[in-house]
Amino acid sequence: MNWKSFFLGMSVGLIGGFAAKEILDKKINVSPEKVLEQVKKQFKQNGPISGSWIHMVAEPYEKNEINYRVYKGGIFRNNNGRNEQHDFIADASTGTLLDVQALPSKIVS
Repeated sequence: MNWKSFFLGMSVGLIGGFAAKEILDKKINVSPEKVLEQVKKQFKQNGPISGSWIHMVAEPYEKNEINYRVYKGGIFRNNNGRNEQHDFIADASTGTLLDVQALPSKIVS
């Protein structure tokens, strides 16, 4: 066995392993589709949903002096003849809901 080849192979393996670890350690955002799916699942527990939306690009957000990258979106539903809209803010790295705000209801004719 050639020692040069052995050490070259070992070096390439170590460098490749280190590079793979660095790539995997970077914070990777949850896809906006998965975040919306999780939020809809939570809202469906309280009734049917008539519509939903989410911004596809994460943006900076600060809450309680902590900085996040977030997705913003909304849920629409009809509850006893009233249209309800809820806007939400979810952490892009975990999908966790950080804030939900109900907007004023409108009566449907």
